[in-house]
Amino acid sequence: MVNLDKYSSIFIANWKLNGNSSFLKDYYEKLKVNSNNCTIICSPSIYLKSLKRNNESLFCGAQDVSSYKEGAYTGELSASMLRDNNIDFCLVGHSERRQYFAETNDNVNIKSSNLIEENIIPVICIGETLEQKENNLTEQILSTQIKDGIPSSANHQNALIAYEPVWAIGTGLTPTLDEINQVHELIKHFDTKFRNFKVLYGGSVKSSNSKEINDLNHVDGCLIGGASLKVDEFNIIIS
Repeated sequence: MVNLDKYSSIFIANWKLNGNSSFLKDYYEKLKVNSNNCTIICSPSIYLKSLKRNNESLFCGAQDVSSYKEGAYTGELSASMLRDNNIDFCLVGHSERRQYFAETNDNVNIKSSNLIEENIIPVICIGETLEQKENNLTEQILSTQIKDGIPSSANHQNALIAYEPVWAIGTGLTPTLDEINQVHELIKHFDTKFRNFKVLYGGSVKSSNSKEINDLNHVDGCLIGGASLKVDEFNIIIS
């Protein structure tokens, strides 16, 4: 399992449903990783075998995993299959999985537990919708997602938390720096168990705002969506 403590910051590229073979080739030819940071590329599952890693600062990640370990579940990929393909990280409970594929906190818990068993680090995504935020439900929603979605086997060395306010994903909207820092502090103080967890921020992160976000006291890195598809912009973010 990757030693998370050795990195000052963690940056994850989530390509979502994008990319092809020529895109991958060009991307890795231009990618410039920073040895002080942990950089993770999460591609569509069909390209996982094509992802590059150096086992020092560049790693491979999946965008999802099955909640089943084996069996008659056509189209699914298990945690052990990801491990067999040298995958080190996996996104779990991304807002798009929750919204479009009815992913629940219980699903997230099971998937994360299966990943940890295979020495793969789950990146457990949590976040509130705009309606929930406007009704002052942010703390309640995050608390439930953490309590029900993070397995008892998770700790600061084998799991990551990513705070991604749903209303900021792909919209160009972002919380203020104070709001981001306060929510991250809140997450780390829900329970003493989470005090040392690394918490990443995701939601319309781009080269123009990534540095000031990542410099916040309670932010340990960023989960980047659309901006990660532009390798030149991603290079600026991870530099």
